[in-house]
Amino acid sequence: MVKQVKRLTADWSYEVVSVGFPGPVIQNRPVAEPHNLGTGWVGFDFAKAFSHPTRVVNDALMQALGSYEGGRMLFLGLGTGLGSAMIVDGILEPMELGHLPYHKGRTFEDYVGEAGLERLGKKKWRRKVADVVNYFVAALEPDYVVLGGGNALKLGRLPAKARLGDNGNAFRGGFKLWDTRTVKKPRIAAKASRRRH
Repeated sequence: MVKQVKRLTADWSYEVVSVGFPGPVIQNRPVAEPHNLGTGWVGFDFAKAFSHPTRVVNDALMQALGSYEGGRMLFLGLGTGLGSAMIVDGILEPMELGHLPYHKGRTFEDYVGEAGLERLGKKKWRRKVADVVNYFVAALEPDYVVLGGGNALKLGRLPAKARLGDNGNAFRGGFKLWDTRTVKKPRIAAKASRRRH
């Protein structure tokens, strides 16, 4: 992937790199190989490979950041799987909601990801998406929900509190990762600093 990106951007001038990864990321590094991509991500040194400062975050979080308009926002990415992230008053929180159990031994992702769309058909899939959004709204109490990802455009009528995102917002999020006025320290870091005092 890095070789292809470097080849495609050989004539670009840039100072930093943002990478959206479809899985959990801790301290700028993927912590598990992705479900839907090839291996080799865990332990890979992106900054060294790109020869530029690099920030790696969960891909849903990157698109969420580009979609964020303040307050408490839940982002759900409807694509191959189910990406999820929450931003609360500027504090970023990537989530792995898609892998939680949902119904009949299957996960949320099994119902609202690409496999669910193919198995259920568009009409039933749309109802499941609305049901899943309602579950998460009740549990997480966001001010609004942004539905992004490649399958969001197949929804038709949107669930309550939801609006459509745009995959282009991932680029905006990639830029915002480097803007210290936009991104606040994660809640974990804030808790750790309070404990020391």
